[in-house]
Amino acid sequence: TTFVELNDANEIVYVREIPEPLIKPGDATLELLKAVTAGAEPKVFDDDFVPRVPVNANDVVKYLFQEAQGRDVSLAMELFSENIIYRDFNYEEVLKGKDDVQKFVEDFSFPGIEFRAQRFDDGVKSSCFTWEVVLMDAPDTIKGISFYELEDDGTGLIKYVRDVPESAIKPPIFGGLARKLRPGVGVFQPVKIGSRPGGL
Repeated sequence: TTFVELNDANEIVYVREIPEPLIKPGDATLELLKAVTAGAEPKVFDDDFVPRVPVNANDVVKYLFQEAQGRDVSLAMELFSENIIYRDFNYEEVLKGKDDVQKFVEDFSFPGIEFRAQRFDDGVKSSCFTWEVVLMDAPDTIKGISFYELEDDGTGLIKYVRDVPESAIKPPIFGGLARKLRPGVGVFQPVKIGSRPGGL
């Protein structure tokens, strides 16, 4: 997955590329994050939160990650479609439906962890942005890219999410090994439509 930012002259000024992890640790990631942040104090907000209705896709993700994060999860879930499909590449299985997604979001909402958004696109019906996971005062972070897509019916509800975190192992050992043994596997090419089960 690649995030590319252009300047006003349509020149590339920033690129972040993150491959799909070969090993998907699933809930082991969650348990590790909880262990690292054990004993963290809940975040105290200086301002009162004022819920609002975002106007488009990039405003939705800015609202979720810059305004609503760390507060009542149910407020954020109001922006998700009942038929939401959520693909987090730490997991093999795709989440389908609002109930499953709400549990997932609640599981990753605990003191000491912050999903800090970094760069946003200007998408209207869909939006891509970069982020990093910050754990308490740890200097190292895990970076990622997310894609959010809204329903076509004008409701502004999120119908699809794809989260792509970088490998927690740097450099990724399998990637380095593959480049040495079979350099051809590193050729960049798009994923064919339908190559994943259910097209996800």
